[in-house]
Amino acid sequence: MRIGVVSDTHNNLRNVARVVEIFNDCGVDRVVHTGDVTQAKTLAAFAGLRCRLVGVFGNNDERRTLRDAADGLGFELHDAPLEIVWHRRRIVVVHDPRDLADLPGDAHDVALHGHTHRHVLERDRGRLVFNPGESAGHMPGRNTVGVLDLESLEVELLHF
Repeated sequence: MRIGVVSDTHNNLRNVARVVEIFNDCGVDRVVHTGDVTQAKTLAAFAGLRCRLVGVFGNNDERRTLRDAADGLGFELHDAPLEIVWHRRRIVVVHDPRDLADLPGDAHDVALHGHTHRHVLERDRGRLVFNPGESAGHMPGRNTVGVLDLESLEVELLHF
């Protein structure tokens, strides 16, 4: 199972269209958004995905309108931490990486986060920690998303 991981889109509709194209071309099975979609119009731009989107709210998200939009689109947005099991892998999703400090390191195989707008790929207390970076265009030339293979725990970082 391959999942697309995106973070910090902050209403950049042009970039979200590109993210959708990238994930559809990669044939990911699911997409995880690690927060800061921001507004419902941006979530609606993800409607072109050929798979399910799940994620967590970020500190800049309009929760009520995003929750309503997610329900209408068949997406799922949750308060962090979101704990899921896919392909026998225990995954935790948060927006702010500081929230990972409160969670036992051996409780999850994978920890996904955003918030910092900086790519992170490391091992911490036995788990893979991954932040794909940002997709908002705040850092020109540094827009990235990731594709995580849950079988091998290999990550491909894609620049756009």
